[in-house]
Order: sequence, then structure tokens, then C-alpha cells
Amino acid sequence: MKQNEIIVTVPTLNNDYTIQTVVDDIIAHNYKVIVIDDGYTNPVENILIPHENLSIIRHEQNLGKGEAILSGARAAKELGYNYFVSLDGDGQHLASEIIKIIKDCNSKDEIIIGARDFDIDNVPNGSKFGRWFSNFWATWDTEQEIKDSLSGFRLYPTSILDLDIRTSRFDWEMEVLVKHSWKGRIIKEVVIDCYYPSANERVSHFKKFWDTAAIVMVHIRLLPLKFFLKKRYKQ
Repeated sequence: MKQNEIIVTVPTLNNDYTIQTVVDDIIAHNYKVIVIDDGYTNPVENILIPHENLSIIRHEQNLGKGEAILSGARAAKELGYNYFVSLDGDGQHLASEIIKIIKDCNSKDEIIIGARDFDIDNVPNGSKFGRWFSNFWATWDTEQEIKDSLSGFRLYPTSILDLDIRTSRFDWEMEVLVKHSWKGRIIKEVVIDCYYPSANERVSHFKKFWDTAAIVMVHIRLLPLKFFLKKRYKQ
């Protein structure tokens, strides 16, 4: 895959202090970018400097990260792209790492996860445990080894738009992996570098209890259906 064959999407909510830096980083690495404003208090178009390689989609109300990614996927498909990279607007992900994922994409309909190196400063212990817990169930449900199922840095094929996904928030990122795998499609990982801000700098909309519970519910809901639906999906 060549660099000009993908577009970058950034689902974001109230990352007022980091979103311009994220967009500048993406554009500086010669990618076009779509920012999905998922209900910003101050619309992101009031924050970002216009650029010919920047497009903005706004949700007037907060619909959830999953819906924001899907809005980006639809826009990417309309522009003629078969793949897009999604990364977060909090500054954790580095545009310089996108090329690692692109180089590893060599077949149709792959999801490639940018697996974070957690052996760096400022990574909360809760994040490390949450990743281990999530990875266990993600590997079980997809029958593919996954080491960073919670990473928001991913390359998606626009074919995810044909998946029947019932969630819309952070739990969407788990369900899309499962439903994608049930179609007989591949999930791969590439180790990436990332930046973890200190606790006083970090802006996160992930609610540790409720969003973790929602992810667990994805597995509880899908596990009894795993073998029946997996067979149906492949037909």
C-alpha cells in the first residue's frame, strides 16, 4: 500500500488544547485528514486553522466514538479510499508511526492495530490491567492473537461499513474487531511508539467503570452467538 492510498480520520471531543497539534502533525507527514467533531462544546471549526488537506465533519450532538469513526469511514469511501487510519485527538498518537502500519498492509480487508509500547513513562497501572483484561476476551472472541485491543490507532478497510454493529461508543472498537473476524477477515498488529501525557495534561473521555463494563457486555452478548453467527457471517 502507498501513502496516498489512505486518508487519516480523527474522531475527537473537546480536545481543544491538542487537536491543532495533532492535525498539524498529520498534514506535515503529507496525509489528508478528516476531523470528526463529535459534539464539541466549542465547534472544532472555531479552533482549527483551515487547510486544503483538512476536512471537518460535525455531529451537533455527541454520538460516541464508534459513530464518529463510522462518519469518517463513510467520508473516506465517498472520496474513493478503500482504507483509512483512525487516530485519537489527544496527542497520544504520532503521525510518524502511520507509515509502519501502511507498510504492513498487503491484503484486502485487513484491520491493523497500532499496538502501543506500554514500557514508557506516565502509563497508568489501570491502563495496563485494562489492556490485559480486554486482550484476553478479544483473542477469545476473534480467535486471533491481539495484544492491544484498546488502541485507538488503527487502519480500517471501508468494508467495516457492511458489518452489523450494535454499539456506538468505546465498546464499538471491540465489536468491530469481533464482527470483522467473524467475516473471516484478518486482524494484525504493528508495534508503534506513542506519547503518554502526565495525569494533569491528559484529557480522556473514557469512563473507567462504565466504558469498561460496556466492553465486557460486548463479550457477554456475543459469546453465546459466537459459533452460530460466525458461521452465518462467512456464508
